[in-house]
Amino acid sequence: MPGWVVADRGYSSHSFREHIWSLGTKPAIPAKSNEALAACPDWIYTNRNVVERLWARLKEWRAVATRYEKTARSFMGVLCLAATLDWIKR
Repeated sequence: MPGWVVADRGYSSHSFREHIWSLGTKPAIPAKSNEALAACPDWIYTNRNVVERLWARLKEWRAVATRYEKTARSFMGVLCLAATLDWIKR
């Protein structure tokens, strides 16, 4: 299990946070402006953009963006190929 679940403000409901805690992980979700502040470590949430940018680059591949492959195994292969080629280009 991962130590943290990072999400944006759209997932800041109390029930969602409770579900994350019940799984044994910690939510790193900033509170909405009309909610009480929740513990959200800045260093985790600010690094979220790295993952968002990676997904944006991977979705440039048609097979990744549209989930062209039928089976999960085939899709994972395409995803690994796209990630590997992205890593080599960088």
